Amino acid sequence: MAENSKKPVQIRADAIPTEGFILAVDGKLKTRYETAQDAATEAAKLKQRFPVIQVSVYDAAARTYTAVDSQEQ
Repeated sequence: MAENSKKPVQIRADAIPTEGFILAVDGKLKTRYETAQDAATEAAKLKQRFPVIQVSVYDAAARTYTAVDSQEQ
């Protein structure tokens, strides 16, 4: 496996993240990504597979959520 490829990091359920971009599924924070683009790409894939769930990307630095629609990719 190449050293340049980074895997997403699982976050602790009892701590609010302060950096990175976190994939939120049905209001629960799940996985942290280094870039907003990586998080948005994974969120769009997840939303296409499961259109009923609510998927958003949480920007930990700005403390904001960005909703993901099933049409985005």
